[in-house]
Amino acid sequence: MPSKAEFTTLAEPFRPELLAHCYRILGSIHDAEDLVQETYLRAWRAFDGFEGRSSVRRWLYKIATMACLTALETRSRRPLPSGLGAPSDDHRVAVAPREPTTAWLQPAPDSRFGADDPASVVAARTGVRLAFIAALQYLSARQRAVLTLRDVLGFRTAEVAEMLDTTTAAVDSALRRARARLADAGPVADDLAEPDEAIRRRLLDDYVDAFTRADPAALVDLLRADVELEMPPTPTWFTGRRAVLGFLSARVLRVDLWRMTPTRANGQPAFVVHNHAGAGRYEPYGIQVLTLHGDRIARITAFNDPTLVPAFAPDHGNRAPRAR
Repeated sequence: MPSKAEFTTLAEPFRPELLAHCYRILGSIHDAEDLVQETYLRAWRAFDGFEGRSSVRRWLYKIATMACLTALETRSRRPLPSGLGAPSDDHRVAVAPREPTTAWLQPAPDSRFGADDPASVVAARTGVRLAFIAALQYLSARQRAVLTLRDVLGFRTAEVAEMLDTTTAAVDSALRRARARLADAGPVADDLAEPDEAIRRRLLDDYVDAFTRADPAALVDLLRADVELEMPPTPTWFTGRRAVLGFLSARVLRVDLWRMTPTRANGQPAFVVHNHAGAGRYEPYGIQVLTLHGDRIARITAFNDPTLVPAFAPDHGNRAPRAR
């Protein structure tokens, strides 16, 4: 009987990439963490029967993928507001009430995907960008699995067929359909070239400064003319600088209402957001993810869900530090 130490030595190094894989398929960092835990439990129980006919890595991917496919049999796709309806270019429209019962797409912290390894971060960025994860939600569960295993992870067709207990012809067919569906779903290969470090740092610092000072005029030069704003679990979303700034000015920006801590999510700049709760205290509010094109902000995706904060800021506890 193999020892637990032997299993851990062989299997544990693959945990971050398996988490990214499950996240791509499921669209939820919470669900992905649960499925990775299940993957390791199943793998440990079956380890004494592992005969080494494939690598440990491929064996773990097979277990993880099948666990994800089973989970998706009873779950619907996770959309963003932009995947459910058209945007508004007028901030004066009635904003739809929150829909907490919808299973929304969730952001994922880079730190969970091996952020301490620069090579891993660079390799993972194309596979966890928000636009790509959102587009994957338009595919069937099996198509998501095939496309991520083939196009993101680079497994050969025969290897994918073995993982999914199917034929190479079925894998090729699913891959063709998945690629075609992604092309129809919209632009997913968004520009990964962020501005250089000095410009990026200045842009993000200026954004936080303008946001926390409630200064919409200072945001004008930071946003693209066609900037978009979406705020799950609110279905309403906006397009165009005038509409976005109008909405933020009227309904969001208040002096000293927000505290924003820089982080990284989905290979993109992001912020952990807390809001003022009185008596100088700030409560978890959600995660903002920014999409940058050139030296401007092209999209603000504000995940207004406090339950996401611990995944990005586990050391913050339930509250941000008291304001000084």
